[in-house]
Amino acid sequence: MRRRIELDAARGAMLLWMTLTHLPTIISMYANQPFGFVSGAEGFIFLAALFTGRIYSLVAEQNGYPAMAGQLWMRALRLYAYHVILLGFAFVVVAHLAAAGNRPALHNLLDFYFAAPKQAMIYGALLIYRPPLLDILPMYITFLLLTPLALAAGKRVGWRLVLGGGFTLWLLAQFGLRQMAFDLVTRITGSDIPLSATGSFDLFAWQFMWLVGLYCGVRWSKNDLPVGSWAKRMLLPAVIIVPILLVLRYSVGRGVELGIFEVWFDKWHLGVVRIVNFAAIAALLIQFQSLLKPLAIRPLVTLGQASLQVFCAHLLFCFIGLAIMGDAAAVNGWHEAMLVTTTFVGLFLTSRIFGKKEQKNARRPILGAGRPIPQFGD
Repeated sequence: MRRRIELDAARGAMLLWMTLTHLPTIISMYANQPFGFVSGAEGFIFLAALFTGRIYSLVAEQNGYPAMAGQLWMRALRLYAYHVILLGFAFVVVAHLAAAGNRPALHNLLDFYFAAPKQAMIYGALLIYRPPLLDILPMYITFLLLTPLALAAGKRVGWRLVLGGGFTLWLLAQFGLRQMAFDLVTRITGSDIPLSATGSFDLFAWQFMWLVGLYCGVRWSKNDLPVGSWAKRMLLPAVIIVPILLVLRYSVGRGVELGIFEVWFDKWHLGVVRIVNFAAIAALLIQFQSLLKPLAIRPLVTLGQASLQVFCAHLLFCFIGLAIMGDAAAVNGWHEAMLVTTTFVGLFLTSRIFGKKEQKNARRPILGAGRPIPQFGD
């Protein structure tokens, strides 16, 4: 049950990766999917599910499933509070900046809010309206709310059926399940919110990544997660797959068109190639983890241990970047250097402040029952 600080460091690295991708700078062009058809979002969601599955399956064993569900829902409520604060900041401060000056990027960020402010506030509070940049946290909250059901179902009927159901939903998502469900709900309710305002991520597809992470976390809690043997079996396929997809990634847009196969590579619907690419890179990282352990430096570990607060803070700096950008294509020059430097300093200060609180929580037993269960932050 010892803490794996290299996984905390991995979460910290994912946060920095997403930050460089989201900041409206020239660097974003190079930080966006540099390792193939895989982004920081896949790693962030998988690791979050992995920790959630490990920790809360142990809570269920020690204190029962009702207690586990209560703790998860309280955690989701805390995340919801952060989301409401971010939405409030966007609707009050960001919207004012967008309306007051020539800042089309900021205006596009909140286009539905400007078109229907009252509906936007209601739908935003209900996690239905999810503007760009503010759509990952609602997805995370939704998955947390459903996690007790997934853990209970895995215990009662077995994870094979749970993962099979999740795979079926993912498969249907590749054939337009989200659009069909949206059309049905809007026809029944009479809602006029456009599909584009409900977030970029297809929850019907991304739930499969979450379920796989939960499953691995549950097996990890039982010391029954043979990642070493799996990585060895995957080594040869991974050595072949990763370079091919890396070359293809940098060929797209330079004369190479994906055509009818583009859906296989789609990020928002978590296309099949992205899952294969993610698994292959994960196998290489696990196989050569001894070479990567020196990279688990304290700043990255601290970022990972306060991942929730750091993620929220990075969004604020993204808003600042969009305000600075104005009507330009990106922030560049000394403005870019100052923005990136200030953002990284702000994120590390956030992690230092909230990371200490998480370390104190890690030494407390959950509900005072059984042995202490290590907490890995949010």
